[in-house]
Amino acid sequence: MSKASIKSKVSVSSQAFCGIDVSKATLVVAVQREGIAGFERREFANSSAGHKQLIGWLLQRGSGARVSLEATGLYSLDVALALEGAGGIEVAMLNPKIAKLFARSLGRSKTDATDAQALSEYSRRMEFVAWQRPSAALLALRTVGRHIASLVEDHTRGKNRLHAAEGSATAPRCVCQDQKRALKGLEKRILRQRREAVALIRQDAELKRKFEQLISIPGIAETSAVQLLSELAGLDPEMTARQWVAYSGLDPAHRVSGSSVNLPSRISRHGNRHLRKGLYMPALVGVRCDPYFRAFYLELKGRGKAPLQALMAVARKLLHAIFGIFKTGTPYDGAKLFPQLIPTS
Repeated sequence: MSKASIKSKVSVSSQAFCGIDVSKATLVVAVQREGIAGFERREFANSSAGHKQLIGWLLQRGSGARVSLEATGLYSLDVALALEGAGGIEVAMLNPKIAKLFARSLGRSKTDATDAQALSEYSRRMEFVAWQRPSAALLALRTVGRHIASLVEDHTRGKNRLHAAEGSATAPRCVCQDQKRALKGLEKRILRQRREAVALIRQDAELKRKFEQLISIPGIAETSAVQLLSELAGLDPEMTARQWVAYSGLDPAHRVSGSSVNLPSRISRHGNRHLRKGLYMPALVGVRCDPYFRAFYLELKGRGKAPLQALMAVARKLLHAIFGIFKTGTPYDGAKLFPQLIPTS
């Protein structure tokens, strides 16, 4: 039986619902089986050998397994890759905020064991969206992209420390000089990693095409294109524009209840923070240099929106624009994105 037919069979009649709480060293696992009350619990090492033991144990629990775990970086990614490659197992990689809210709704105390049980309950109760394994090129690009983002955060913190030291009468000159050297070192590392990311992109025809489409959009240059592509290229091609927005956490969260609660809407922040951060600067630049984005921004401010609210709406529109050009292969056209707006100079 092919792996595809096994997947189809699992989606129809899964018998084991699993949750895994992932840490650096261990995997805390809870499983519910159809027709059997309670949970079975085990711990495995978060290593290649532990992953093999986990797969064997899960496949003994029934004819198929659905596994939910939080997307918490490389530790969970290695587990997901191992599980996804085993026939008879489906994997869902959950946004940590969504998993946290679901666990809180169960009203249980928080331990590794109860977190695993909550994830098992999620596998059993909620709509299960199976995670799709990205290609090796996409995995490498995302890892490099997030490493660059981490280095940029370190650089920003270093600039703030240098600014504080230079403004202090107590900081000796040697401290400021050392901080400047550290910043120059970070700048070289960031530049080197960006070159590596672009080289990875140039080696893959599909990534190269999308990269060139991205840099054709006003406000997106090479730096932002690397960060955005590393987060967007691996998304399920069946996702809609609305799902992209929800994945980014830019979807509006309304806070209205009866006559006593009527608070301003805000973005949910339940999605991919790396993608949100990657959209912020292109949205800011787009408002300054693209007449359509600027007209949209000014219209929202004229309707009483705060500057940051209007900018987040621009970022959401920018994500819609990227979705459109990826899907259709056509270049960016502000007139199509904002058909009702008159561009401003």
